[in-house]
Amino acid sequence: MNKIVCFGEVLWDVFPNNKIIGGAPFNVAYRLNSLGMEASIISSIGNDSSGELLIKQIKKFEINTTNIQKHPSLKTGEVKIVINENGIATYQILSPVAWDEISITKSGFNEVKKSSAFVYGSLSSRNEYSKKTLLELLKNAKFKIFDLNLRPPHYSIDTIKLLTKNADLLKCNQEELLFLSKIYGYKKNDLKQIMIFLSEKTNTSTICVSRGENGAILYQNGDFFEHSGYKINVKDTVGAGDSFLAALIYFQMQNFSLEKSLKLACAMGALVSKFDGANPKISTNSLISLAK
Repeated sequence: MNKIVCFGEVLWDVFPNNKIIGGAPFNVAYRLNSLGMEASIISSIGNDSSGELLIKQIKKFEINTTNIQKHPSLKTGEVKIVINENGIATYQILSPVAWDEISITKSGFNEVKKSSAFVYGSLSSRNEYSKKTLLELLKNAKFKIFDLNLRPPHYSIDTIKLLTKNADLLKCNQEELLFLSKIYGYKKNDLKQIMIFLSEKTNTSTICVSRGENGAILYQNGDFFEHSGYKINVKDTVGAGDSFLAALIYFQMQNFSLEKSLKLACAMGALVSKFDGANPKISTNSLISLAK
């Protein structure tokens, strides 16, 4: 059975009227588990009531919490989120917090080594401590999936380049792709040409670019696959990209074609956008129905 390990931040998404468990690694792991694939998380919480509640919530979703560490002094992470009238989220990410200091452990090392794929983002590398742990774990990962997920100002260009070069699959949105093209000195704006250039420049065999309501485009070994997306009423976009990535991973691991996997991933992202919060329950039937 395929097992996926997600590395990085687990935290509370704090909205004006409530707070919901979140963080891209959790969102991806939750959606993978909901689809029937075993997923675990390597992260850190604070030694506080907020962290205890976070672990209880994660366990309710039957996600492996063995490698979620408890930091002795830093508090559990929070992100303050504001949603505008178009459903687009802006984020205020507190710092420093427990996931800024994720330690390398034998248990985490072994979990990555036996996994089918290892998912990581850029945010957890804002602190050198967690960045060092991530780079060590990457050395032992069979298949490395980099979800760029830029959150200014929580990154450096050198770190982004380093994490990109480690990836077998790079997932980003259209704005992030243009950002990457600029830092690598590519001056053309053609989406497909940028993807070809970055694949060759960084030795990344697969690049997937999400385009919101306009779907997504995927490049792999000289071939392009596209889907135009689904027209839905957007409630908010929090976590939609994470669920998109989880669905793409899941269906690829089930040996679906890239074309079909991309179609289902776009359907998943669209369905999540119809609801509040990052992790609404999405039935397999509703996913398949939309993707017909």
